[in-house]
Amino acid sequence: MVSLRSHLLSRFLILYGLLYAGFGVQSPYLPSLLAGRNLAPEAIALVLGAGTAIRLIAGPVAGRLADTLDTPKAVLAMCSIAAALIAVGYLRATGFLLLFVVGVLHSATLAPLAPLTDRLALSSAAPARSEASSQRRFHYGWLRGAGSAAFICGTLLSGQAITQFGIAAAVWLNSGLLAATALAARVVPVLPSSDGHATRPVVTDSAIPGFAALLRLPLYRRIIFVAALILGSHAMHDSFAVIRWEAAGIAPSTVGLLWSMSVAGEVVVFWFIGRPLLDRIGPARAAMLAAIAGIVRWAIMAETAWIPALAAIQPLHGLTFALLHLICMRLLAQCVPGRLEATALTVYGTVGIGAPTALLIIASGQIYGRLGASGFWVMAALCALALPLARNLREPG
Repeated sequence: MVSLRSHLLSRFLILYGLLYAGFGVQSPYLPSLLAGRNLAPEAIALVLGAGTAIRLIAGPVAGRLADTLDTPKAVLAMCSIAAALIAVGYLRATGFLLLFVVGVLHSATLAPLAPLTDRLALSSAAPARSEASSQRRFHYGWLRGAGSAAFICGTLLSGQAITQFGIAAAVWLNSGLLAATALAARVVPVLPSSDGHATRPVVTDSAIPGFAALLRLPLYRRIIFVAALILGSHAMHDSFAVIRWEAAGIAPSTVGLLWSMSVAGEVVVFWFIGRPLLDRIGPARAAMLAAIAGIVRWAIMAETAWIPALAAIQPLHGLTFALLHLICMRLLAQCVPGRLEATALTVYGTVGIGAPTALLIIASGQIYGRLGASGFWVMAALCALALPLARNLREPG
């Protein structure tokens, strides 16, 4: 049985490693790729925002399909290989219209990848507040932390490759890793959900449609609202941080290092700090801590591009993203109706977070175009709005 647990863990580690390395090699540099094709900040924001918007449809549809057919592995593999093929289009597309089309198609196929991977992992992970002592269970944070570490490696690798070979290297790395993800998805074992999730409400598909069943849950709605504000506040950072740093004279390799430091903060939280902290102070206070970290992070981003200051705040990503993600995953695992895991995760990741993020990305183009780095104060204000709302994120029962 110990070997079964090792088998499960190793297969999932490979899947998370390939997927998040694929994200890491391209996502930090995509705005720069678009800028290199002579797109203005407003046009870049439209491409990125439209890509985020299409996730609102593609993600939930793929998740519902995976739940209805009970084929999360197959859907994950098909979307991965499609994303790998479409990614190469960035190398051929020229002009706003073609880049817009490639960006939308690529985002549509990327949308379900992380939620479906999480759905597979959560079904095999140890339940909340328990030790991973069962011979067939492990903590979800271990896998997500490994994914973050792979993201760091991918970002560093891509930064060096771009320095040597140009921005096209990021595209080829992204395509190859996504193709490998499709293969890894096919061999990941699937176990029934953990016993710790047995108390979740059960809603049959015939009684209440899947999407409506989720929206009927007050805690589910609160999770989405708080996550939308705090995670949505990353929109300007994800779209324009690299452009701002490069404009300040920071080299691509240093940009990759700075970005990787933020993901290093994720790894620390996922592997070491997040679960004990969440057990100790609870979801509500942990969410408030994430909001405060966001206020500090974006305020400093608004005021300086001094490398030591950036290096000091980038690890706060561990709180503004990783800690909040653990909070949401714990609460979702406890409140989501049975047989709707993939739907819930894709709706949370695309509609709940994607809709406000899409609007904020588009708005960030206008804000950054007019205010420059001072626009990060708007992102700090979003985190401030989340503070009082986070107090209501309490575990059911």
